[in-house]
Amino acid sequence: MKRFNRLMLGLIFFMVACQPQSTNKAVVYILDGSQLHTITTTERIPTKLLDMAAIKLNPEDRLFFQGSVISPENPLPDAAHPTLQIRRTVTLTVNGPDGERQIRTAAFTVGAALQEADFSLSSGDFLDPPASTPVNDQMKITYRPAKPITIEVDGNKVQNFTAAQTVGQALAEAGIALEGLDYSLPAESEPPPADGQIKVIRVQESVLLVQKPIPFNAEFQASAEVELDKQELLQTGEYGLSVSRVRVRYEDGKEISRQTESESVIRPPRDRIMGYGTKVVVRTTTVDGVKIEYWRAVSLYATSYSPCRSGADRCYTGTASGLPVKKGVVAVIRSWFNMMSGQQVYIPGYGSAVIADIGGGIPGKPWIDLGWSDDDYQPMTGWVTVYFLTPVPPTILYNLQ
Repeated sequence: MKRFNRLMLGLIFFMVACQPQSTNKAVVYILDGSQLHTITTTERIPTKLLDMAAIKLNPEDRLFFQGSVISPENPLPDAAHPTLQIRRTVTLTVNGPDGERQIRTAAFTVGAALQEADFSLSSGDFLDPPASTPVNDQMKITYRPAKPITIEVDGNKVQNFTAAQTVGQALAEAGIALEGLDYSLPAESEPPPADGQIKVIRVQESVLLVQKPIPFNAEFQASAEVELDKQELLQTGEYGLSVSRVRVRYEDGKEISRQTESESVIRPPRDRIMGYGTKVVVRTTTVDGVKIEYWRAVSLYATSYSPCRSGADRCYTGTASGLPVKKGVVAVIRSWFNMMSGQQVYIPGYGSAVIADIGGGIPGKPWIDLGWSDDDYQPMTGWVTVYFLTPVPPTILYNLQ
C-alpha cells in the first residue's frame, strides 16, 4: 500500500510539472527589419504574438526563433525572453547564362538565395557580389557557372573548372603564368573556347653571333711594267669577315625561326688584282725561213674558209673590209676586228696576212679564220702562233680575254 501511494504521488508531481505555465508572463521581442517590438504576455503561439504586435507576415516571409526557421503556428519553447526575427522577402535580379531572371527570397546571403532558386553552385562559379554577401532588396547579381577546361602546358594536361571571362584569367586561376614571350592559344585576351581546350606555348629566344667569310673579287688592271699579253699578280685576294647577330626562337623547346637582326663587317675583303701587260716589246725571229719583226705573238685556234666553204647558205666572195676572200685575208671576231682591222700578221704554215674580215668565232677559244680562194683552199685546223708584224699600231687591244 505504501508503495502504491508513492507511485501515485510521483505521477501527480509529473503531471503538474508538465502543465504549461500559462500564468507566467514573459517579455517577448519581435525584430522586424530595423524595428523592435516588445510584448509582455503569457502567449506562446507566434501568429498570435504577431497579431498582438500588429505585424502582418506575408506568405513568403520567414520567422526565426534563436536562428532557426519555425512555423508561425507552433508554440514557442519556454524561454526567459523569447526573441522572434522576421525575414522579409526581397526581389533579386540574377544575370546568368540564360539571361536575366528575378527571384523572390528571404534568404540572408546571395549564395543561399541562389541555392533556394535551384542554381547549382560550385566553388569555381563566378558570383558578383560573392556568395557570403547579405541580401538586399532589388540587388543585382551576376552569375557565371564554371565550365571544365583542359590546359596543355609543359608537356602535361591540367584539368580545371573556371568561370573566367578570358583565357588569361582562366590560366591565372589554374596557377599557370605566361612569362616573357610565352603565349596561349586562344590568346589570353580572348574568351575561353567552347571546347575548353587551351594550349600554352613556352617561348625562348637566344642570340647567336655568326661569323661569315666575305668573298673577294678578281680584277684586271693594265700594267705598263708587264709585257703585252702576259699577266702578273699585283695583289693577292683575301677573304673578309662579317659577324651577324641572329635571333633564334624556340617554342616548346623546338627551333622555329632564325632572324638576322644586324650584320657588321669586321674585316673587309681585299680584291685580287691581276695586271695585264701593256708594255710593247719589238722582237725579230725567223718563221718558215722568213725573218720577221713583230710586236705581239699570241696562240689562237685556227680554222679555214673560202667563199663557198664558209658554212653559209651561198658563196660569199667579199669581206667586211671590202677585200675579196682569198689567201692572205684572215677573219677575227667583231670586237677584235674593230681594233685590229688592217693589221698585218704572220701565221706559220700559212704566211703573211691582213686582218680584213669578221667571223663568228668559237665560244671559249681565241680564234682566227684563215682565208683561201675556192681554187687553192687548204683546210687548216688547230692552235697556231699568230705574229703581229710591225709597225706597232697607235691603238692596241691590250686584253684579248
